[in-house]
Amino acid sequence: MATAVNGNLNSAVSTRKGPLTCSSGRANVRRARRISPEAGRGLEILGHAIEYLADEFSLECMTRGEEIHSGRNPRIAAIEMLKRLNREVYFSCPEVPTLGERLRSMLRLERA
Repeated sequence: MATAVNGNLNSAVSTRKGPLTCSSGRANVRRARRISPEAGRGLEILGHAIEYLADEFSLECMTRGEEIHSGRNPRIAAIEMLKRLNREVYFSCPEVPTLGERLRSMLRLERA
């Protein structure tokens, strides 16, 4: 999952309704968001923490020479938790209105 502030979360698309889908059931991943400085800093810190844990986990796997299964290692659980928090911070930021939404708002048109 991408942790960058640029919003490239294509791998986050889910088939079930949740924080990654809008009310119509379509993925809301490609919408730009207004990220406040605080949220941006939080995303940056979470991204660095995820990177650090992932690097440590991969280094541990290489030095051990054996496969470590995801459900048994606390580092994997920590990475998954940080990724979930990263998505929550990102999706809590307001969406930037599309050009069509801004035009409708300026012209005071109702959405059909």
